[in-house]
Amino acid sequence: MWLRFKRDRTGVICAWVVLGYFVIAALAPVIAKLYGKDPYILYGQDPEYIAENPVLDDFGLPLGYFGGVSGEHWFGVEPQFGRDVFTMLLYGMRTSLYMALGVTTLLMLTGVLIGLVGGYFGGKTDYFLGRVTDFFLSFPQQLFFIAFMPVVTAFFVDPRDETPTYFRALAILIVLWLLGWMGMARLVRSTVLSLREREFVEAAKVAGASPWRIIRKEILPNVVSPILVQFTYLLPSTILTIAFLSFAGVGFVEPTPDWGRMFATGARVAEQDPAFMFFPGVALVVFVLCFNLLGDAVRDALDPKSGR
Repeated sequence: MWLRFKRDRTGVICAWVVLGYFVIAALAPVIAKLYGKDPYILYGQDPEYIAENPVLDDFGLPLGYFGGVSGEHWFGVEPQFGRDVFTMLLYGMRTSLYMALGVTTLLMLTGVLIGLVGGYFGGKTDYFLGRVTDFFLSFPQQLFFIAFMPVVTAFFVDPRDETPTYFRALAILIVLWLLGWMGMARLVRSTVLSLREREFVEAAKVAGASPWRIIRKEILPNVVSPILVQFTYLLPSTILTIAFLSFAGVGFVEPTPDWGRMFATGARVAEQDPAFMFFPGVALVVFVLCFNLLGDAVRDALDPKSGR
């Protein structure tokens, strides 16, 4: 598999790009410190900073070309507040990528566990887990993403109090986890249903292996391939969902840097300053495209009949 993957230049390039995104996101505080800007400082409203480097005009729009791009602010500044777009993008990548990684990992673990148990044991166990899966699949996801977020936060936090950022992150994780594991569970279940009748599983049963040993040693290694491929498609989808929640106003809010919140701000000022959405949009499109291409490369490398 590794030799086939290394021969796929597109897959290798995309893997390096994706890895670069995660490294940059992890080093966001270091890069911002070296760069000399902070994503939370309102440079357009700081009298001392404005006296030396004015960044906004009287209408709250960035001075200069293309959203205020300059040597001081490489990607320009945010309209109205004057926050630095480059550092906002760095921290927004950090928020979105690692939130999506945590959510996707939970979805994978839950879906794999339920799919393995239901597919191998069958009978009443499979019927019960299948009905639970159907129940969660009946929820219209986009609608309930928006509806559940305020409910989850209001259940633990007084509506009169400001919701802490860490709790918003936890609420997003819970909502996306509850409404997103079903696809992986069905994929794993269908694969296990075909594997449990294979000769090597029958041989393990005859040898006296316990069901959990058979699942762990015989079946699980044979479902790793579809799990990896599904992971490469699920993670960028989760990033887009998190961005959608922030865009809709039920995810991360001011002043937390986030891709979705940057798009929401960009949409409000698109007519006056279309440049504000350019850099976050390019960054998101490149990441999602590279991760999807990486998923194709991984699928072809894991498939011995791919011919590559």
